[in-house]
Amino acid sequence: MEKYIIHGADILSFDPDRAYLSGHALQVQDGRIARIAPYEELKDENCEFIDASGKILMPGLINAHHHFYSTFVTGLGKAAPSRNFNEVLENLWWRLDKKLMLQDSYMSALISLINSIKKGCTTIIDHHASPYHIKGSLNEIARAVKEAGIRASLCYEVSDRDGLPRRDEGIQENAEFIKAHQGSEDAHLKALFGMHAAFTLSDESLSKISALVAKLNCGIHIHAAEAESDQNYNIQHFGKHVVERLQDFDLINSQSILAHGVHLTPREMMIVAEKGAAIVTNPQSNLNNAVGIADVCKMAELGITVGLGTDAMTCNMLQELRVGLWAQHLKQQNPTAGFMEIASTLLFNNPKIAQKYWGAQHGTLTEGAVADMILIDYDPHTPLNNDTWIGHVIYGVAEANVSATICAGNFLMWDGELLLGFDEAELRAESRELARALWERF
Repeated sequence: MEKYIIHGADILSFDPDRAYLSGHALQVQDGRIARIAPYEELKDENCEFIDASGKILMPGLINAHHHFYSTFVTGLGKAAPSRNFNEVLENLWWRLDKKLMLQDSYMSALISLINSIKKGCTTIIDHHASPYHIKGSLNEIARAVKEAGIRASLCYEVSDRDGLPRRDEGIQENAEFIKAHQGSEDAHLKALFGMHAAFTLSDESLSKISALVAKLNCGIHIHAAEAESDQNYNIQHFGKHVVERLQDFDLINSQSILAHGVHLTPREMMIVAEKGAAIVTNPQSNLNNAVGIADVCKMAELGITVGLGTDAMTCNMLQELRVGLWAQHLKQQNPTAGFMEIASTLLFNNPKIAQKYWGAQHGTLTEGAVADMILIDYDPHTPLNNDTWIGHVIYGVAEANVSATICAGNFLMWDGELLLGFDEAELRAESRELARALWERF
């Protein structure tokens, strides 16, 4: 449909100046939001009308840190028990990524994309690793993104841990993908320069990457101070904290994303704020790995744009938002602390982060914005208005079903049914076979 109007729904725009709209309709034309106006002003338009009564219409959700490649660990019980975060990496993730083939990277991405669509996510910033099948891996993931119909920023996780030839191959994979998608008319795919973490990268590696980041004028996407061990390693071997060391190589810029930030010092946070980089918190992953809880309240106080990711623990951003709030209550030892700081991560800051790559208004329902939207089955049982809508999102909407997912004006799901043009049952059967083979290699 090139032109249609959605009416009957309460609209949550994620625009602070006009957050809640009742009795309004939204017109989509050529993949963008053409008008938002009272229904009476649009009811005589010559186009298709979609009745969304009893639903909430809001922007498609944005996942600011994800790992498609982790999809095949669901149910895997072969990893040895781990006593700390480094053992989690060594016993699970660094064993898994070595076994990934290109077809695994493609299928794990496609399944994760489908799961994300079902949970109302239309934009994902991903971070990939497959050290024995690096070349072409980002193109395989990009193929899945195009087939799913949503948007993604991709990168390859450069690390020294598998040897310098693979480090160099990872650097090349990033550079080639970035070059291919900078200035591209493809509005679905973007790119960052991926790095694993400072503790798995030498100064020589950071220098190589820094030269390319400057040449390509791009941002980085890196795990930063996720565990205390990252900080300890950098202090012991380089005499610097993580962000200080990255800053020495001019790797912190306004397009950069630092995932986690659990163990950043106030000085490091100030550097991030000064450079305009984003920190993306991933509360469920941090709790699962027992690494701690990021001080989102302090980060917000210092002026950092703090986004929200899932680190592949889930595809459900609204669930992640709720856990983030409970975790911040615990962190601050205050059951009323952190409400707006955490709510802002998903509702306001993830759109700000995505706008750096996809342009103004991304992640909002405003006239001129891309028509990335979701419909949620939610008929409020308490007053819903400009003063209460955020509380409704966290305590009500988050528990409701996503009924429709729309990206660039195209319906990817309607009434809970995917509209992607392939047999989901067959796809999941194929995924199970690939996962079984991967588990045998694990």
